[in-house]
Amino acid sequence: MLKQYETVFIMTPVLSDEQMKETVEKYQKFLVSKNAEIVYENNWGLRKLAYPIQKKSTGFYHLIEFKADATLIKEWEVTFKRDERILRFLTVVLDKHMLAYSEKKRNKLKTEKAKEVQE
Repeated sequence: MLKQYETVFIMTPVLSDEQMKETVEKYQKFLVSKNAEIVYENNWGLRKLAYPIQKKSTGFYHLIEFKADATLIKEWEVTFKRDERILRFLTVVLDKHMLAYSEKKRNKLKTEKAKEVQE
């Protein structure tokens, strides 16, 4: 049975815009190649870290929400560990409450963007 997961990963700030996009594409392709369904994605951009990681104080944050088989997660996380462009990552299973919250948050973002377009 497929579960819904959310992964936030932080890429090193020394990447160019192009390298950052390539890194994100790599993980998107990984999920698609393993028959996972990407539900939602959000690039949070360059943000300050709560504490220095590898002597870096900022990083590019990216969120991917996806549906996948539980057996995929171990392999998914190993690819993050092997990638020197990734500073940190966290994958969580979304339960029904988190799914509802996530859905509500996405709908709110959509309506805000629609309002911006109208103005």
